[in-house]
Amino acid sequence: MKYLVVLGDGMADEPVEALGGLTPLAYAHTPVMDALSKKSEIGMVHTIPEGMKPGSDTANLAVLGYDPKEFYSGRSPLEALSIGAPMKDTDVALRCNFVTVSEEEGPLGEKTILDHSSGEISTRDCAVLLEAIKKGLETEAYKFYVGTSYRHCLIWEKGQAVELTPPHDVLGQKIGPYLPKEETLRRMMECSYEILVHHPINVERRRQGLNPANCCWFWGAGTKPALTSFQEKTGKKGMMVSAVDLLKGIAVGAGMGVSVVPGANGGLHTNYEGKAQAALKAILEDGYDFVYIHVEAPDEMGHQGSAEKKAEAIACLDSRVLKPLTQRLDAEGTPYRLLVLPDHPTPVRVRTHTPDSVPYMLYDSTAPLDRAWNYNEEEGRKSGNFIAEGHKMIERLFR
Repeated sequence: MKYLVVLGDGMADEPVEALGGLTPLAYAHTPVMDALSKKSEIGMVHTIPEGMKPGSDTANLAVLGYDPKEFYSGRSPLEALSIGAPMKDTDVALRCNFVTVSEEEGPLGEKTILDHSSGEISTRDCAVLLEAIKKGLETEAYKFYVGTSYRHCLIWEKGQAVELTPPHDVLGQKIGPYLPKEETLRRMMECSYEILVHHPINVERRRQGLNPANCCWFWGAGTKPALTSFQEKTGKKGMMVSAVDLLKGIAVGAGMGVSVVPGANGGLHTNYEGKAQAALKAILEDGYDFVYIHVEAPDEMGHQGSAEKKAEAIACLDSRVLKPLTQRLDAEGTPYRLLVLPDHPTPVRVRTHTPDSVPYMLYDSTAPLDRAWNYNEEEGRKSGNFIAEGHKMIERLFR
């Protein structure tokens, strides 16, 4: 038996008036999910432990079977593992986002955050911008490392895991109240604006009508993580397929394989087919028992507040990931169990994560069910199936 998770990051949502009162998941054209749901168990699972923030870090740890209350030490250290940023036990890692802030007002604290991803800026452009930041701000105590797209890493030697606000939580708001209280970090953010605002890359982005990457934003501070081996814990040899450093870092920490898919960028126009093919190669050729396919696009579209684009991302997951995946496994006669779910909701109304339960769909190719339901939030709730502790969901998959 082979085991697969297909996770649409932030895919769950609330009913949207512009979509006829449907959620993006219920509205999207998803013939593969609709067909699978008739043969599957569906229900709801709560992935965010009580008292913890609803992040992709805590939620994906839970889906992989790691209780966040036991294993979570911060988001950025997991990303640091992925990009190979060296960390000592006394270091603190922070996410360094390139964000877009308004440019008309005076001091940084008076400005408004407009875009947490600078228009999904490319890794190539960000690498150039980060070089300018390193020249202006890097010291022996503060080292910057390139990640993916707008997501990068700062290692603070002998630092503090200070409380910092994620930029996607305060979109459209003046940023003064959310700047770091720690003086050096705040000063570095202020200086980053002066370094970036007139950088040639941002001049060109404005000319093209794109959001400039005109400020660094620090958040997600944490210490070096210590995850137990996924294979030792589950008895399954696992592979991660994701464009996002956070997920790849979790996999590195758990001793899982990591597949690098060309053209996978975490955005709406990512290499969906490449992810499906990487998963099939791991399952059918490379001897892996378990593959975790992570698709970031629904979350990004939720942060952008676009219900239509979020539905488009979900439709792409259906037709360009699930369809080739299940067709090939069925054609090969490979028995498999498949879990489809989000990690957390990212409602377009609020443009950030919420801690609400999410719908899951669990399919077993060797024991198909006969049901009338579709896979979405409303029918998941109506099913009566509920898993209160998200880190136990994987036991249900393997069982």
